[in-house]
Amino acid sequence: MISRGNSVGQGNTLQHHVRSHVGRRRSNNQDSAVVIPAESPNSFHKHGWLFIVADGMGAHAGGEEASRIAVARIPEIYSDLKPKYSPPLALSQSLRQANKEIHSKGESDPNYKGMGTTCSTLVLLPQGAIVGHVGDSRIYRVRGHDIEQLSRDHSLAWEVAAASGQNDPTQGANLPSVPKNIITRSMGPHSDLDIDLEGPFPVEQNDLFILCSDGLSGTLSDEEIALFASELTLEEATAAVVGLALVRGAPDNTTVIIIKAGPEEVTQYSRRETSWPLEDDGGSIASHRRPWIFLGIAAVSFFLCLVTYSAYKSYDGNDDFFRRMFLAGSIITMGLTLGSVFGSFFSFALIKPRKKIKVILPGRGTSLGRAPYRRYDSTPSEKIFNRIIRSLDRAQSELEEAGLTEESEKITETIKNARNAVQSSNFSMATQAIADGLQTFSHTIQSSMLTDTDTKGSS
Repeated sequence: MISRGNSVGQGNTLQHHVRSHVGRRRSNNQDSAVVIPAESPNSFHKHGWLFIVADGMGAHAGGEEASRIAVARIPEIYSDLKPKYSPPLALSQSLRQANKEIHSKGESDPNYKGMGTTCSTLVLLPQGAIVGHVGDSRIYRVRGHDIEQLSRDHSLAWEVAAASGQNDPTQGANLPSVPKNIITRSMGPHSDLDIDLEGPFPVEQNDLFILCSDGLSGTLSDEEIALFASELTLEEATAAVVGLALVRGAPDNTTVIIIKAGPEEVTQYSRRETSWPLEDDGGSIASHRRPWIFLGIAAVSFFLCLVTYSAYKSYDGNDDFFRRMFLAGSIITMGLTLGSVFGSFFSFALIKPRKKIKVILPGRGTSLGRAPYRRYDSTPSEKIFNRIIRSLDRAQSELEEAGLTEESEKITETIKNARNAVQSSNFSMATQAIADGLQTFSHTIQSSMLTDTDTKGSS
């Protein structure tokens, strides 16, 4: 949508919820997540909402430290870079700088040698949503009954699938049987970093954006994630998707952020939108402005010189002090004028010529990257629900075998309610019944520790 004035939208109707779980086999949580809100309409226009999920890798505390640095430093660097002038450039520079810091710490401290992290970032602005991404964590958009993957997995499985032509972005073909935990790109191992930038994606009211680690996307299908996000409140949805991951064994840390756009986040472009540069132009903005600043100072100084000299010549009083002051003022301002002229001359002579750079103009049909990479129809169906109910059946059996009779009976009841609702095509009721069962299992996990932990770092 195009508006006549500046980009509109206050950015104050957005909802979000974050949830993270260590899983059932890990002893520590190496995932990190952060939400940096736009606390005012002005901050929404300047830097937008910022969301980050990072999945750390490395033995001992290495992965945990790497993901912690990512979610702590990227927002700080992004804000310092004044992202209003080019959010995608500020975002990419933030990821690269944070990568250098993670790499430097890994090289200087033997305890963190080789540590790394994935990093999926989403910036929500009046001009739309921008993605900055490294690794195999994911970012989705759910609109209506479609779920789209806005990030590309930097994994061996994805690369093999793409090379074999099986990665159809409109159909989301299954990946071939290759190891899914081998990633080809991450922050930390190397000082240089190749980043995927995507967007800006226009935002519509009730659009859902989902950021998650592979602990979630590796245990749930995209359609299942979209189902819970669409049918439940955000808090219930994060609980349900993490709960289903736990039901299915949760071999890795699981982290998810679900975001819902309101009317004040709807993208409306201005006819006066400025372009966003995607790289440095070889000469800073300040260096190009400096000669003109000197000329401005010279003009003002020369005017003051004329005023003070005129006052000196026309002064007919008896007090020589004022005459001397006017003369001194004219001499000083003339000196400042000459100095500013020479400063402007040398600034023009030393200025670095600007190189041609890539730019993007929001709202004019150009975008970064090739997203969406996959698209699924997530319309509620009996097939999706039957798959989830089978998982709940196994969870019920697990609780029964562990002697947790009361909890087992609760899940049996929710399974019965869910099946009845599915048979009558009441999918909203079926979703709520399943969510209740998943909540029961999650609470049981927390209290009874039905968990088989190991001490290996996540991957």
